Amino acid sequence: MATVSRALLLIGSALVVYIERRYVSEAITYWTGSSTIAAFILLGCSLTAFVLALGSALRPQLKFIWHCFIRPLHASDQRTRLDNFYKGQADVYDATRSGLLRGRNTMLNLSASHIRTMRAKNPKQKLIWVDIGGGTGHNIELMDRHFPVSSFDAIYLIDLCEPLLQVARERFVKRGWTNITVLCQDASEFALPEWARSDPKGSVSFVTLSYSLSMIPNFYALLDRIDYVLSPENGLLSVVDFYTSGKQPSLHEKAIGGTSKECGWLSRWFWQIWFDFDHVSLSPHRRDYLEYKFGTVKTYNGRNRFIIPFIVRIPYYIWLGRSRSCDVSRFCHAFEVEGGNMLGNCSPASFTAIKDSEMIPPLEIGEPVLKTQTSHADALITVTPPLSSFHYHLGKPWRLPYYEQAIHQAFRTFIYSFTWEDPEVDMKYLNLGPEDSMLVITSAGDNALHYAIAAQPKRIHCVDMNPCQGHLLELKLAAVQALEYEDFFSMFGDGHHPKFRALLDSKIAPLLSSIAYQFWHINDNAFFKAFYLKGYSGWALHLARVIFSIAGVSKDVEALCNAGSMAQQEQIWREKLKPVLLNPIVVALLKSPIFCWNALGVPLNQRRMVLDEGSMYEFVRDTLNPLPSTYSFKDGAYFYPLTLLGHYTPSSCPEYLTRSGFEALKANNGEATDAFRLHTDSIYNVLRGLTSWSLTRAVIMDHLDWFSPGSKDVDDEVDQFYRVLSPGGFVLWRSAARKPWYCDVFERKGFTVTALGVRKGPEVPLDRVNMYASFWRAVKTT
Repeated sequence: MATVSRALLLIGSALVVYIERRYVSEAITYWTGSSTIAAFILLGCSLTAFVLALGSALRPQLKFIWHCFIRPLHASDQRTRLDNFYKGQADVYDATRSGLLRGRNTMLNLSASHIRTMRAKNPKQKLIWVDIGGGTGHNIELMDRHFPVSSFDAIYLIDLCEPLLQVARERFVKRGWTNITVLCQDASEFALPEWARSDPKGSVSFVTLSYSLSMIPNFYALLDRIDYVLSPENGLLSVVDFYTSGKQPSLHEKAIGGTSKECGWLSRWFWQIWFDFDHVSLSPHRRDYLEYKFGTVKTYNGRNRFIIPFIVRIPYYIWLGRSRSCDVSRFCHAFEVEGGNMLGNCSPASFTAIKDSEMIPPLEIGEPVLKTQTSHADALITVTPPLSSFHYHLGKPWRLPYYEQAIHQAFRTFIYSFTWEDPEVDMKYLNLGPEDSMLVITSAGDNALHYAIAAQPKRIHCVDMNPCQGHLLELKLAAVQALEYEDFFSMFGDGHHPKFRALLDSKIAPLLSSIAYQFWHINDNAFFKAFYLKGYSGWALHLARVIFSIAGVSKDVEALCNAGSMAQQEQIWREKLKPVLLNPIVVALLKSPIFCWNALGVPLNQRRMVLDEGSMYEFVRDTLNPLPSTYSFKDGAYFYPLTLLGHYTPSSCPEYLTRSGFEALKANNGEATDAFRLHTDSIYNVLRGLTSWSLTRAVIMDHLDWFSPGSKDVDDEVDQFYRVLSPGGFVLWRSAARKPWYCDVFERKGFTVTALGVRKGPEVPLDRVNMYASFWRAVKTT
């Protein structure tokens, strides 16, 4: 349509020019002899022709405006109202809705990737798709880009509007699709022809509602009907629609996630009234019942800015769900037993535990209205909301569910896009084996992945209060399973992948938790240019580039990272870069508490520990000076080349980015990644949930440096470590201080504490990072 409109506009313009030159100018000159009058008449003719051509180009939009906002409907029932509303605009419906009905392509792409994941587990299952309120069949044609229409055993398009269905029939005939049946039916009573020969219960594998749920009056009956016919184990329900939502999310809404779901009072009021004129209901009840009736798999809340960007923002959502009767026992076990979450409200067992602990008597309601052979005189009503989106997840149970709290919302993004501790030194002392269970700080997940590759321990509990760090590690775990090595290295090695959003929806999403998918959907530009310049740590990398540019040593930085020998490396450092990085201005910046926290992730207490033992100049000198003469940046010492160049190289990168490491994580359907459980909580809370003697190792990085000296929180945490660690189990940590104050706490609680390394001066580094002044181990001896 757009091409035709442009052609008409060009033809009209050319015709105006031709008439002007051939006839109009001669005629006007003949009759008036006045060039001024001729010019005005020519201008009028040109404007008239332009308006006519423009009107032809805008014909679809004008028809849309007339039928949607001006033309009276004169109808009392739903079917007549729909026919009258769409009859005059059915032929331009698709051309005028592409900007208004956002999210349809994303919903279908997500659905296709989730269907592929489900089909991999049960490839012989019949694939029946019911598109409810599908109108012109645009969604089915669009779906063919993501999942071949011919792959479905049968597709049924249900709609009550005959003018739109006629467009659909013509579309399908043109495409030659013979497995599609178009049915003019009331959605709340829809019935498939095959149901006359077989039981409809669980017979449908895929249902879509694309901007139709808000238009169906009897939506309760519709959703109940879908729940009855949707396959419990292999069924998927996908919805995209407008919505409004208030400020007070329920506990269930917190459990399933829902970033940016809340709508302001003006937005709620305006859009509900505006759409109500067209009998489209944006009240929260439809989405609330949808999320109650089914288990949430994915949810995303967006804003449509197609009219006036950043001003007119229509709320819309994309939602994928499953039957609540699907088997969630594996995820319940992962959450309650393996994750140590026996109390809460994310699983039926925890409800029972809460009820029993509070000694609440059961609700006796006497004789049930409907009796069966097994019914009793008394009945107990057990009503529970759906479980969290974690429980209906299609992938592995990596990311344990959590309620969003104020502290989580304080983290707008990840602080660390890479891990700043040397895992090879950790492995030297960990002595890990397949029977070990360990707890680690999540950070960017690089070291946890290293442990999984090197030793494949039974369990790796990754803990971080910042949910965005969990989103990052979860993305890495999902990308390992979903992508080929080249795409994976492009993302996390080069820090750049121009097709990240396409990979996210079509391949990675089924393996991500709902909350992680939302984060990466919102931040889908993270890999557009330079991933490692994102996050708070990216600020430091940006500043380093500026400093190198001003000092004129940018080429020397590249030469340092590509030096062919240690001698050449050390020379470049000593002559070119050392004078820049140990410059008093740079050192003064590193001393700033604001810069330390926002760019380096160094809290005030840790900064104080550094300054208590010397100057910031001495700390930076002792950190950097011995590295160029000890480790090859080009071959293996990947930490500083990343900060200097902004990306890894195949010869200098973390183990998970090597081809062998990637293949080790991917092998046997990702068996090495089965160990991961990602917690979004404090270490203390996670330890409290774990059973006694359930851990053998813990690596807590510099975590305890963050606490004030004498903090009771450290005492409580060390007590929990002592309870949870098995005899002989131990904790490893690093510190910015040579002798951190909390070593005494471990000794007082019954641990044997040993210094594995203490930095003595600027000559010998502790490891390839050498950022910390000491490295410690505390062993539980009894």
